[in-house]
Amino acid sequence: MNKSGHLWERKEKKMKYLFLIFFMNFLPPCAGKSLSRDGNYSKTFEDIKKEIGGYSNIAKAIIDLAVHGEAQNRSYERLAVFADTIGPRLSGSKNLDAAIKYMFSALQEDRLENVHLEPVKVPHWERGEEFAMMLEPRNHSIAILGLGNSVATPPEGITAEVIVVASFDELHRRAQEAKGKVVVYNQPFITYGETVQYRSQGAVEAAKVGAVASLIRSIASFSIHSPHTGWQNYQPGVPQIPTACISVEDAEMMSRMSLRGTKIVVYLKMGAKTYPDSSSFNTVAEIVGSKYPEQIVLVSGHLDSWDVGQGAMDDGGGAFISWEALSLVKDLGLRTKRTLRLVLWTGEEQGGVGAEQYYQLHKENISNFDIVMESDEGTFKPMGLGFTGTDEARDIVKEIMTLLLPINVTNIYDTAEGIDIDYWMRDGVPGASLHDDISKYFWFHHSHGDTMTVQDPNQMNLCAAVWTVVSYVIADMEEMLPR
Repeated sequence: MNKSGHLWERKEKKMKYLFLIFFMNFLPPCAGKSLSRDGNYSKTFEDIKKEIGGYSNIAKAIIDLAVHGEAQNRSYERLAVFADTIGPRLSGSKNLDAAIKYMFSALQEDRLENVHLEPVKVPHWERGEEFAMMLEPRNHSIAILGLGNSVATPPEGITAEVIVVASFDELHRRAQEAKGKVVVYNQPFITYGETVQYRSQGAVEAAKVGAVASLIRSIASFSIHSPHTGWQNYQPGVPQIPTACISVEDAEMMSRMSLRGTKIVVYLKMGAKTYPDSSSFNTVAEIVGSKYPEQIVLVSGHLDSWDVGQGAMDDGGGAFISWEALSLVKDLGLRTKRTLRLVLWTGEEQGGVGAEQYYQLHKENISNFDIVMESDEGTFKPMGLGFTGTDEARDIVKEIMTLLLPINVTNIYDTAEGIDIDYWMRDGVPGASLHDDISKYFWFHHSHGDTMTVQDPNQMNLCAAVWTVVSYVIADMEEMLPR
């Protein structure tokens, strides 16, 4: 189709959207009351089902605009410009500062409301130069990524024999052998939640038995000789030793060598530094509610990333579909009864540092938070929504998910995931997370492979549609979700 044909098609679609919104403004408003402070609800579930069913046309308009209309591929294209321009965004880095300034301007240019920055303090760690080499039984360059918060080696580096273990239990059984050596963990990947303890605690457990350093098999379900980084924690009273992740391939190779009785010697040099906490910001934008502006539906992702790759998957995609949710609502000329609030967190990779400070600042108004939503497990093909809340609230959200039947994303799963929203969910605020196909997520997670190449524009369109329909309907219903 030529250029003029495209323009006419866009105008025709826009006219359809405007007519739809005009028509809906003449529909009779749903009767009912907002959530009373004593927790009583005026509507039966059948009333609520009818109310949700009344959003069918709006849901279709959102889906059409996000998946087929003028906004098609917009979240992907916005993310590509951002990721290519800024790159990785480690807590405390100049790149993260640049990312926050970029987003502050972009959200203003998108004509969102109350765009502002909320100050927080975040850790500032830099990996510096890193190098690892196997010296015996042969020379072999070992690919490494130092783990966050790791100390450096001495300037001359560390040369030591290796002990390979498959678990903490094996390390403790062989504690006498580990003294003065480099502990290499070759733990199998089971699930991320179960296996990540080796990354977070590996250095501490190795130090307890007198090791001089630890090298940990990357927490990855698949590898092409690519190490994966992440945060690790030291413990008071335990010596701090240098620690890094190595590729699955190198961990398995050293395990095979060790089982054959081969002596392994490695040289390790790491220049990591930890600086005083840096000033940073959570980035916030809103569409202010028309009837209950003090009540909040929060959509979010985190803006910081690790210092490798582009942070496109973790969590550029989640951050940008959250932005897209507000953009789609605005583009359709809609305004929810409650305030739709976008928060782009900072310092998530260091344990939800920015989100905790946000929670401390805003928790006095916790009764006004209707739901907190975070997307931080990729924006691959969406399958549904993870949800944490009461059975009554779950039933309502399950009904909302039926509005997504046109794109066949109607499932609701147990528990929402997201360290940034955990603080709220622990206090009883309903929470939701995007549930998508993460079968390849840990191939790229925290590695050089987390780039725009991982992202798929069609999948991001679907994710944006899911995120927008759910947040819009919850923000516009007459009553808050039960808690």
